[in-house]
Amino acid sequence: MKDFLQRRSFLKATALLGSALGIPLTSKAKDTVEAQIESTTYIPKAVGKSVIGLKVAPIQQVRVAIIGVGNRGNGHMKLVHGCGEKAKIVAIADIREKYANRAKEWLDSKGIKDVTYYSGKEDAWKEMVRRDDIDLVIVATPWEDHVPMAVYAMQQGKHAAVEVPAAYTLEDCWKLVNTAEQTQRNCMMMENVCYGDEELMLLNMAHQGVFGTLTYAECGYIHDLRESLLSEDTYYNMWRIKHNETRDGNLYPMHGLGPVSQYLNIDRGDRFNHLVSMSSLEASLSEDSSTLAKPGNPYYGKKGFKHGDMNNTLIKTHLGRTILIQHDVVTARPYNRINMLAGTKAFHVGYPSRISIKGQDSHNYLKEAEYKEVKDKYTHPIWNKMKEEIAKNGGHGGMDFVMMYRMIDCFNRGVPLDMDVYDAASWSAVTPLSALSIKGNSASVKFPDFTRGRWKEPRQLGMLASV
Repeated sequence: MKDFLQRRSFLKATALLGSALGIPLTSKAKDTVEAQIESTTYIPKAVGKSVIGLKVAPIQQVRVAIIGVGNRGNGHMKLVHGCGEKAKIVAIADIREKYANRAKEWLDSKGIKDVTYYSGKEDAWKEMVRRDDIDLVIVATPWEDHVPMAVYAMQQGKHAAVEVPAAYTLEDCWKLVNTAEQTQRNCMMMENVCYGDEELMLLNMAHQGVFGTLTYAECGYIHDLRESLLSEDTYYNMWRIKHNETRDGNLYPMHGLGPVSQYLNIDRGDRFNHLVSMSSLEASLSEDSSTLAKPGNPYYGKKGFKHGDMNNTLIKTHLGRTILIQHDVVTARPYNRINMLAGTKAFHVGYPSRISIKGQDSHNYLKEAEYKEVKDKYTHPIWNKMKEEIAKNGGHGGMDFVMMYRMIDCFNRGVPLDMDVYDAASWSAVTPLSALSIKGNSASVKFPDFTRGRWKEPRQLGMLASV
């Protein structure tokens, strides 16, 4: 009887997993929100060994290929070039010939002639990735392409660096994890905000005990994108607004959540346990579709977008800390990532950056001179060491260049990357789990353990170990 019940539980879990991940099933249970919520913690069988702390032989000059050079990819190309002899661009692919040509013109102007360009065909990028003279593939394409491209790159023996979000379904999160483990290749989500000056300062402070025992954090992505979303020119085939049209949840948690996760040692001694999520009504895009979109635009006059104007998602960690994540890309609220961190000895909130420290008039934030003393003491060494290069190469105040430099430098030295595939999966999983919570009337939804238990092992972040 016991064996029968165990087998029944296993079969049920397998069926429920398929439901949550979008795998076709015949079970009637696949349509119930409860069944999908129950399935989220199921862990598929490993097909390789863990890539925690993955090291590869030092690569003196990293040979880089980039897929997508329209928006972010065009910037990444310039940042790779800014790394000097540490890296070399060998190939570029973009389905739009005009952007491939634009990249060629820029590289030609810098005297970089030995680059091969691929465009015009849907699968031109595959031809590029199959080359044997590539170490790293950077993926900067629409969200739905991230996983297929990163997986294919790893299967071809390349390391993958993926724009945010790395994935937006649990099935795809697991595909990234399993492929990285099977191929023993790096898959890093390019979360540039983890390399911001303010964020790295807080990381130093948190890990040096300035905040005491960390208890909660708030973060978010508040960025009015209405004009871009409704433009026919900003995003290829208007791919981004289609997500707002068909999905509800926190579509873009990583910019705020990435740094907070590092402050809290997520998957390095603590982990996300469960979340609840809710969205407000949708109004802004419906009202603005007749003014910001022009007649002939497929979204002109469109009503009834699925994504609410504001999403609030609350995470509880294994150690009992809480994280509030906000997502709002359609209101007039000024840009904000919040970047709030609270502990028993100190408190910080961003935009603008303010700190309150226990014993130093904690009813008020530090005065300007006091704040400067703290910043001077805890500014990350890389910002002092590379001040001129950061100013020269830029990218969101310099964070983009620091991110690119660090990734390339880690390959040069043969040390683990600052972020791994488990970070990419855990942070990205917020999107499908928040959507599931909303479907369940803000039900509590548990996180899968992408590390398969190894989150319990304390390990130091690369940015804290070396420069």
